Amino acid sequence: MIGGFMEIQVGEQSPPPRKKQKLYQILYVQVVFAIVLGILLGHFSPDLGKSLQPLGVAFINLVKMIIAPVIFLTVVTGISSMKHMGAVGRVAGKALLYFITFSTLALIIGMIVANVIQPGHGLNIDPAVLQASKDAAKISTYVEKAHDTNIVSFLMNIIPTTLVSPLIGNDILQVLFVAILFGISLAATGAKGQPIVDFLNHLTAPIFYLVGLLMKFAPLGAFGAMAYTIGAFGLKSIGNLMFLILTFYITAFLFVALVLGAVARYNGFSIFALMRYIKDELWLVLGTSSSEAALPSLMNKMEKAGCEKSVVGLVIPTGYSFNLDGTNIYMTMAALFIAQAMNIDLTIGQQILLLLVAMISSKGAAGVTGAGFITLAATLAVVPSVPVIGMMLILGIDRFMSECRALTNLIGNACATIVVAKWDKALDKEQLDLALSKKTNDLIEK
Repeated sequence: MIGGFMEIQVGEQSPPPRKKQKLYQILYVQVVFAIVLGILLGHFSPDLGKSLQPLGVAFINLVKMIIAPVIFLTVVTGISSMKHMGAVGRVAGKALLYFITFSTLALIIGMIVANVIQPGHGLNIDPAVLQASKDAAKISTYVEKAHDTNIVSFLMNIIPTTLVSPLIGNDILQVLFVAILFGISLAATGAKGQPIVDFLNHLTAPIFYLVGLLMKFAPLGAFGAMAYTIGAFGLKSIGNLMFLILTFYITAFLFVALVLGAVARYNGFSIFALMRYIKDELWLVLGTSSSEAALPSLMNKMEKAGCEKSVVGLVIPTGYSFNLDGTNIYMTMAALFIAQAMNIDLTIGQQILLLLVAMISSKGAAGVTGAGFITLAATLAVVPSVPVIGMMLILGIDRFMSECRALTNLIGNACATIVVAKWDKALDKEQLDLALSKKTNDLIEK
């Protein structure tokens, strides 16, 4: 049993058919309704909307509380069930190859669109004016964080202080690192380690049931987060930069529909059917602006869609740090927007340098809170042609762009999980087709 859903064994009677849920009982409908209420409240009563920020923060913290156990149990039980340990390295290698390829492609697409559309053209911003602004101190804070973020420190941080410390922290890669080592150790000990494997398999059921309970608070969290966003920043605050936001959203959509859509079709499934299948998670991310809020339930859904547990456990947590398609599109597009707004003409060579630096810095800031903005600061700090202070131009709208970054990242990781599973012959195609053909998520709902 996983997440409260009974697996039917041969010879067992099927459970009686469940009553179809009413519209207001469906999670994504509740989240959509909560988002609309949050927008209305934040717009018409900004002070009250801002005061509801703790609701969104509390829900995200609830989900973060369960992320480490979910990843640990999924990875350990998945790896310990593998007959050949070479499969672990094979899956990880295929996943990283996929991540590097499509993350780089996302950076290139963001750069091409920014050059063609030129969303920053005509703003004629003077950097001296920005330097004198009261928000200049906020940018310096991001720059300081960016200086502390590099590939070496990032790799060193993957190694935890103790074997159990990742389980009480919030670093996904540390949890993944310990889980892989522990899973390999259990598999290597054979029969002696089997009682522990059995215990962890049994522990999986209540943990995923807890995930289901926490998801019931998703509408409340989305309501609080959206009310705060609109109350704090207002709808009018994004008016003058709406063109950049619109360009970014359209680019991200085309990346999902055309690039990921082509990958999905080549691998025998529809990207739009996949998006329909994970619609609960997409609405949750839209409401909270956090892809982490959907991580536990996404892992459960990918397993229910026919991907082997070991692949899900390796690909999704790693993808949350390395497969950030939406963040990468944002980085190059935002960097060129700043240059265009300040009338800075970047040569092809300078843009290629910007792209190369972004490829590296996007990995160095992986898993850091506010990674998109910090990574942009790290990139601009290395490319002196574009002043870092120009980030002030997008500081006010970054909160509105974070939703799109998180949505694109989530879809990209769901797609990557299916593709890598198929590459590794760890995908039940019939189960995938059954899951993606559903009009609703009846397959995994309680």
